[in-house]
Amino acid sequence: MPGGRLTQQERQQIALGLADGLAYAEIARRLDRPTSTVTREVMRNGGPAAYRADLAHRATEHRAQRRRQAAPRGERAPAQAHGRDAEAVRAYEETFATVMMQSGMPKMMARVMAALSLTDTGRLTASELVRRLDVSPASVSKAIAFLEGQGMVRRERDERRRERYVIDDDIMYQSMMASARAIAQIVQTARQGVGVLGADTPAGARFENIARFLDFVSESTARAAEQARAILHTKPGQTPSEAAPGGAAEPGSER
Repeated sequence: MPGGRLTQQERQQIALGLADGLAYAEIARRLDRPTSTVTREVMRNGGPAAYRADLAHRATEHRAQRRRQAAPRGERAPAQAHGRDAEAVRAYEETFATVMMQSGMPKMMARVMAALSLTDTGRLTASELVRRLDVSPASVSKAIAFLEGQGMVRRERDERRRERYVIDDDIMYQSMMASARAIAQIVQTARQGVGVLGADTPAGARFENIARFLDFVSESTARAAEQARAILHTKPGQTPSEAAPGGAAEPGSER
């Protein structure tokens, strides 16, 4: 049943696959499941190193019980704009958060990012996030503080003076630039290591090569992000060059 819930036996097969070092795609193929199902299952239950089939199964049953207790009988998922399938949107939100977790983002921060990203306005209040994610206000506050520190979320107040958290169209640009800055910091630290270890020593040469490699990556990342920024502002029916300030050409095109 590729579309049904994972069984305990399937979770045991996932655990065995992880122990054998199999990729998520291979585990999913053996189960006849989408790769995203296996990825989401593992990441929401401790990750590949800590996944346990019995604990994951009990946790899933507990979450299902909590949802049943929280929702009155017959209550359905909130209606979605533009005729979207509410359950499909909910499942995709989990998938998107899981992918960000795989890239290194902490779980709560990834869930908040996914919730904001999937809204048409890109804006939610703290109470809306608490209800949507079924978490505590403290968890939301901590996640927002982290994301704000990374330049990925900003705060604003509406006409009722309520604080809203906003994700801009520039979010991927800001994320890439933050990554470039972080890499540049590693470059600086590696070059300090060269001075400590000695440029003519094997260890010093290793650190110099690390610095040169990451320096190139950092500069290339920042340059590519600047060149591609207009793509993030492209509206339906527009081309990236039309969205760019002053009609700048899109990346890779000639004018």
